[in-house]
Amino acid sequence: LEVEIAVCEARAAAGEMPVEAARQIRANATFDVDKVNEYLAITHHDMTAFLQSVADSLGEESRYVHFGLTTSDVWDTATALQLRDASDLLIAGVERLTAALERLACEHRDTLCPGRTHGVHAEPTTFGLKVAVWVAEMRRNHERLQAARETIAVGAISGAVGTHASIPPEIEEATCTTLRLGVEHASTQVIQRDRHAQFVSALALSGASLEKFATEVRGLQRTEVLEAEEPFAAGQTGSSAMPHKRNPEKCERITGLARVLRGYANTAMENVALWHERDISHSSTERIVFPDACLVLDYMLALFTDIAEGLVVYPERMRENLDASYGLVFSQRVLLELIETGLSRQDAYGLVKRNAMVAWQEREPFLSLLLADEDVSSRLDEERLRSLFDYGYYLRNAGSTFERLGLT
Repeated sequence: LEVEIAVCEARAAAGEMPVEAARQIRANATFDVDKVNEYLAITHHDMTAFLQSVADSLGEESRYVHFGLTTSDVWDTATALQLRDASDLLIAGVERLTAALERLACEHRDTLCPGRTHGVHAEPTTFGLKVAVWVAEMRRNHERLQAARETIAVGAISGAVGTHASIPPEIEEATCTTLRLGVEHASTQVIQRDRHAQFVSALALSGASLEKFATEVRGLQRTEVLEAEEPFAAGQTGSSAMPHKRNPEKCERITGLARVLRGYANTAMENVALWHERDISHSSTERIVFPDACLVLDYMLALFTDIAEGLVVYPERMRENLDASYGLVFSQRVLLELIETGLSRQDAYGLVKRNAMVAWQEREPFLSLLLADEDVSSRLDEERLRSLFDYGYYLRNAGSTFERLGLT
């Protein structure tokens, strides 16, 4: 309705219809959902049913409503308004989550934990650095959503096939200015659906990030790991059968919803290739995809913000897990130090790997094995070897990431 009124006001300002008629339309135009549905049962066309209901609320001036327009002029421009405003809410949600993650990263800047690649202990990192990666990613999602907002916030008032034959481009420009929308510079009967595909893809990518974060929490909450845990409220239950269960159910919920968003992104991509100047195959999907995708991401953002703000972190358990791999997390330090003594990289790698494999298989402390290996101890004395098994070494440059992100 706001689009129809804005067009009438633009036409009145251009002298194409009486100013008083535009005033009456602004003051009195309305519609009744029940009446729209009654008309729809007859017309099987939602726009003509809507226009009949609007006409019921007006007098003779109703003849100026929808003058020179086609359904998509109104539908697509109104959709742009809705998606623009939805974008603002989603962007605000991203900002709230990012702020929560920034606080969490700073709190655990120096909290040592195992770094894992392929699920296996690699080298020590900090939990704060893990979260700092999330901060950077959410900032990129913020940029992507801002760009998607700009792309989607355009209107088209260009007539039946986009030629402006029945309504001049000046009316389109004035209408879009009133509605605070950009103008689609080249349209057919519809605004081109690559814009909408970009928008839904940005939502899906934000959802994929949330899924990644949630998957990390799920992995860290496994009983044998238990380095972090999503909030578990007093009175909350995890299982109808097993009273002891504390499941990462919220994170699992996020993981599932991310799949829904990716499906919606695929549907939006399928809607790009319409026939000629337009077919209507996109319409039925968009009535589901656009509102639901926005609602799903909004919910996911709120849910993970709650998780981030209430996340339980277990630094002592992280340290226990670091120690559980017999000191093997220091293997690269030993490798590099042996190379510094003049060994070739290949020979040094072989010495370290030989002792590392024994540590794995025999569950022996890596340091003890190195001290007992004459090929190693002849090059690195005990004091030098022991100095390499220092967790603090892995914190020495960690602050640079926080500085780059402006986190203090």
